[in-house]
Amino acid sequence: MALVYLPIGLAKEAGGQSPLEVAGATVRELLDNLEKMRPGIRERLADRDRLRPGISVAVDGVVSPVGLLETVSEKSEVHFVAAISGGWRSA
Repeated sequence: MALVYLPIGLAKEAGGQSPLEVAGATVRELLDNLEKMRPGIRERLADRDRLRPGISVAVDGVVSPVGLLETVSEKSEVHFVAAISGGWRSA
């Protein structure tokens, strides 16, 4: 099973557990199975067939350009990451 890491706020909602071992061959399948384990968490990460704005997913250290369609192996590490905003601005 893949290891799924949740953003800190969601990890607290998931009973403080992160990472979680979750089965699935794609990120979508991981989310569906994660929802069975922790009801309500899928809607915090995805809206129907897309990741929510401000959420990215990295599989084995690479941010996925295809989101929920990204393939996952049993040994994958999957990180759901909240987008970081802000930055330096010149005067």
